[in-house]
Amino acid sequence: MTDYTPPRVWTWDKESGGKFASTNRPIAGATHDKDLPRGRHPFQLYSLATPNGQKVTMLFEELLAAGHAADYDAWLIRIGDGDQFGSGFVEVNPNSKIPALLDLSGDSPVRVFESGAILLHLAEKFGAFLGQPQDRPEMLSWLMWQMGSAPYLGGGFGHFYAYAPEKWEYPINRFAMEAKRQLDVLDRALADRRFLAGEEYTIADIAIWAWYGNLALGRLYEAGEFLDVASYGNVQRWAAEIDARPAVQRGRMVNRVSGDPAGQLHERHDAADFDTKTQDKIG
Repeated sequence: MTDYTPPRVWTWDKESGGKFASTNRPIAGATHDKDLPRGRHPFQLYSLATPNGQKVTMLFEELLAAGHAADYDAWLIRIGDGDQFGSGFVEVNPNSKIPALLDLSGDSPVRVFESGAILLHLAEKFGAFLGQPQDRPEMLSWLMWQMGSAPYLGGGFGHFYAYAPEKWEYPINRFAMEAKRQLDVLDRALADRRFLAGEEYTIADIAIWAWYGNLALGRLYEAGEFLDVASYGNVQRWAAEIDARPAVQRGRMVNRVSGDPAGQLHERHDAADFDTKTQDKIG
């Protein structure tokens, strides 16, 4: 690849290149003062429709469709512009990653960050999408599997295949192999069950679908053919079933800033926004 030899002590002296280079730095904390907005609903979400962001908006829409009092305001965080480094956002998520949630439904605000933690917080709060009690260990195992596995898909394969400033064979091969291994894990698990934890749709499916369902349906990194995603038949069946859920379709639209304007709802403050405030109507 290169003749690079690591120094004894690494120092940050220039951007590394690639699509998200301007947002990467080796220190935490705010770069500027900026308060976060608040709406009228008990839940305030600050996010972007990446796979991690989609998990939470999908769950909110599923909770609302099931009749739970889970109304929310979804505020757009443009990570390419550095919104995640504003002082208000850092107060909610010191790690400066989307999504971040303020739960205002109790006596005092509760912050929740990390998408898996938000899913579990909301599911437990409403007693929904957790599966049957006997399936809880399986559901939690798959939820944690997603949290540990997706960085290899996104930060590994996705970065080197789609975003790195140059195409390097070794990291693309290394992470393509791991992405396909993970797809095979899912394909084998789904061979004898409808959903990941059994016969009930849970937050484990939501979390995993946002990454691997989108991948299987050809929506991530334009890598469907490269990874031969069509060959994973059980994953394809599972991905298509979840994709057809109206709440999932709505959740994918929230905080989206790319693709078909009819599928972009930059901010969501009311259920009617899906009909009146998509970018094809106001853009």
